[in-house]
Amino acid sequence: MNTRFLNTRFLQDPLQLVGRSALDTTAQIGRWGGLITATLKALPKVDIWGRLLVGQLARIGVDSIPIALFIATFTGVVMALQASYTFTGAVPLYFVGALVGKTMILELGPVLTGLALAGRVGANIAAELGTMRVTEQIDALETLAYDPVAYLVVPRILAGLVMFPVVVVLATTTGIAAGWLTSLQLLDLSTPAFMKGLRLFFQPWDVQFALIKSVSFGLTVTSVGCFFGFTTQGGAEGVGLSATRAVVVSSMVILALDAFWAATLL
Repeated sequence: MNTRFLNTRFLQDPLQLVGRSALDTTAQIGRWGGLITATLKALPKVDIWGRLLVGQLARIGVDSIPIALFIATFTGVVMALQASYTFTGAVPLYFVGALVGKTMILELGPVLTGLALAGRVGANIAAELGTMRVTEQIDALETLAYDPVAYLVVPRILAGLVMFPVVVVLATTTGIAAGWLTSLQLLDLSTPAFMKGLRLFFQPWDVQFALIKSVSFGLTVTSVGCFFGFTTQGGAEGVGLSATRAVVVSSMVILALDAFWAATLL
């Protein structure tokens, strides 16, 4: 009997853990959906969020450009070198341009930029709003009859929707330019040959696909950061935990969205 009881308990504990995790995740998704609904309802309150939008555009977009360009530069260099190594003796070298361009536009430009901004922007938003939550500043806004969603969430989400595509376009262009310069200096590949490969498989839809992905990534990073910031509990430790959760969840959702868009739009 004792052995049977232990075996049953051994099987039940993991099942209970999975069940609790599933329920908690479902509840979190529901609360996130509630925040998105409140954000949509707060959009008409332009008098509250309008004057804050420019500052958020600068913080979320302009301040993120250096890290995005840094990552894109070395990604373009590595892509060109690895492509030349792969194509040696088998494929014409001008295919380096095709691989660098296609990969940067469709995949590496949007995804790497999204992941980098998830760490920078998502953590910053979660920590900032989490600090306001634990110090009761958000409660003070409600006391003063200010809508905290319109004041804190709407400008950040709108800034993410606008600036993520801009940063992705700059990063992708920089990555392609870095691959071109690497091809000129290290691979003895001429500019006309690189451009021939770049134009070989290029389609205007590629750019549209990258922009769709970047808009969805911007919504994900900013809304998840706002959600975990608004639900912060437990003082300074809770703020750090919210920032960590915002980065982890944003990164996971970005990768899931990347697969989703590839399966549905390509």
